[in-house]
Amino acid sequence: MPKIDESRPFLPVNIAVITVSDTRSAADDRSGDALAERIAGAGHRLAARTIVRDDIAAIRAQVQAHIADPQIDVVLTTGGTGVTGRDVTPEAVEALYEKAIPGFGELFRYLSYAKVGTSTIQSRATGGVANGTYIFALPGSPSACRDAWDDILVWQLDNRHRPCNLVELMPRLREHMA
Repeated sequence: MPKIDESRPFLPVNIAVITVSDTRSAADDRSGDALAERIAGAGHRLAARTIVRDDIAAIRAQVQAHIADPQIDVVLTTGGTGVTGRDVTPEAVEALYEKAIPGFGELFRYLSYAKVGTSTIQSRATGGVANGTYIFALPGSPSACRDAWDDILVWQLDNRHRPCNLVELMPRLREHMA
């Protein structure tokens, strides 16, 4: 069974959070708040936090700025992963991926099924790697953000997690660029 290997030191990572919304502000960004609290609670660093409108170019520009920053290891977006006309986060971020991580969206929907049933098919949560940086696009609800963090990301972003984790792969994410 997966476990935390306490003999290994914890390595904090730098995480940027982007809330994708036409209606949210810093005062009422509950999903961004949930992620920021969990990031800090796990011992990681909140490297940046922004809100961008539901627009492919705006989302992509913000993600590109973060993946160009060598100090940012992970970008989390929240919002815009549904199926309505304004939901364009997957289109914005997937075009940037050098490698997709299909298991992230698959596992998120599998875990979500236990809570929301077949409504989970409405989520287009996605993950990938671009410029040596992990990108995960989460749904916009606070509960979906909590589920993605608590059930997947907190474990995979902890280098002590066994049998393997995403943090230990970070030094190798840019191998093809050397």
